[in-house]
Amino acid sequence: MSNEADTLAVQRRGLMLVLSSPSGAGKTTLSRQLLGNDSHISLSISCTTRDKRPGEKDGVDYHFIDTATFRGMIDRGEFLEHARVFDHYYGTPSPPVEEALSAGRDMLFDIDWQGTQQLKEKGRDDLVTVFILPPSTRDLERRLISRAQDSHEVVARRMSKAADEMSHWAEYDYAIINKDIATSLNQLKSILTAERLKRERLLGLSDFVKALREGR
Repeated sequence: MSNEADTLAVQRRGLMLVLSSPSGAGKTTLSRQLLGNDSHISLSISCTTRDKRPGEKDGVDYHFIDTATFRGMIDRGEFLEHARVFDHYYGTPSPPVEEALSAGRDMLFDIDWQGTQQLKEKGRDDLVTVFILPPSTRDLERRLISRAQDSHEVVARRMSKAADEMSHWAEYDYAIINKDIATSLNQLKSILTAERLKRERLLGLSDFVKALREGR
């Protein structure tokens, strides 16, 4: 006779992994590498009203929509979080996220501290938050300039905003100082592994352990 505990399903509800940082600290690079290394996590694709940058694709990097459409989605309560950053709107549509979590898939969020605060209000039990810090202010500025994606004026605006963004690091569950991408990626993987093993995320675990204790 087979052991009943073998037939009891222990499933895991997905989690929402949030990465935040000032622009240029490396969260986008870390996000891409994590997604390339882990088939059990998917990127939550945000909507935005900003223009596409070189190499970006609609529906892959962002859903690029106009301001009127975005505001209509706000009015209908279709976002888990939304914010206005540098004169543009960003927001996370809720249906795809809930569908993934219910199916046991993890979702990765590349959002700022304002969006993270909103997610805490709606899904704190599912949330794991990580703040990515640069090794120095000089390094942060160098990275922004080397990207060659923004004008000098935009780089200056991002640098002036960085101090405010970094002041929110203590609101996060974890902090990583991104001196080296490979090291930071390993740290991020360790966080994700530990969070996936938390007993409160394992559905059916109580029945499984009960069956073990009863010898079934």
